[in-house]
Amino acid sequence: MDLERIRDIGIAAAARAGEILRNYWGKTHTVEKKGAINLLTEADLASENAIIHLIQAAFPDHSILAEESGATPGTDPCEWIIDPLDGTTNYAHHLPEFSLSIAFAFEGDIVFGVVLNPVTGELFCGTRDQGAALNGRPIGVSGTRTVGESLLVTGFPYDLQAMIRTLICRLERCLMSAQGVRRLGSAALDLCYVACGRFDGFWEQNLAPWDTAAGMVIAREAGATISDFSNGPYSIEKKEILATNGLIHQELITLLTL
Repeated sequence: MDLERIRDIGIAAAARAGEILRNYWGKTHTVEKKGAINLLTEADLASENAIIHLIQAAFPDHSILAEESGATPGTDPCEWIIDPLDGTTNYAHHLPEFSLSIAFAFEGDIVFGVVLNPVTGELFCGTRDQGAALNGRPIGVSGTRTVGESLLVTGFPYDLQAMIRTLICRLERCLMSAQGVRRLGSAALDLCYVACGRFDGFWEQNLAPWDTAAGMVIAREAGATISDFSNGPYSIEKKEILATNGLIHQELITLLTL
């Protein structure tokens, strides 16, 4: 496995997809509904097609898991996990808080991730055992020691109606305890913002693998502690994620435990 080439192709694919998203940005979109509040635009599809085309040209034997087109099996123990537009609702409403994310896994272990905000040009990368960077500069988590001094971020799942009481209870506890809580609308960026110290902690429920795969490795390489709400090991198949600077992790687990 040539991890340097993996990284180069991942970044190139992100750059191409970012260009596509910028070209569509600010225009009137064809919006479809995958669910009551789960949107799909032509930009999602164009971005995903560009990423897949570039990856398959370089690595035709690799498998791909992408949000819109699903799973494409390969013959190699390598898999790319793609979210072509994380924050589609923001994008459709012309809010510049969205991203695209691309992760690479070898034998099920995610070893590289890239997340790009095409509007700001912020490119986050993380490679196993090599640290994380923002536009080429190393990043690390914050040194905030208590939830009371922390700025937190969360998100709400598309099927929130089925769990609204649980969501509100956890949100209320964190709102009452933290310096502030934000809800931006892109889990990939939320994880990257924990990685670079803008947020001290992030939690969310019912995310898909492509929502967290790239951001997770970036946060982990920046020094973040990542688990489920019970402090169990996190994997992208799990339905709960908690990512913090490590110093407030146990305190947040207490707040999230109902």
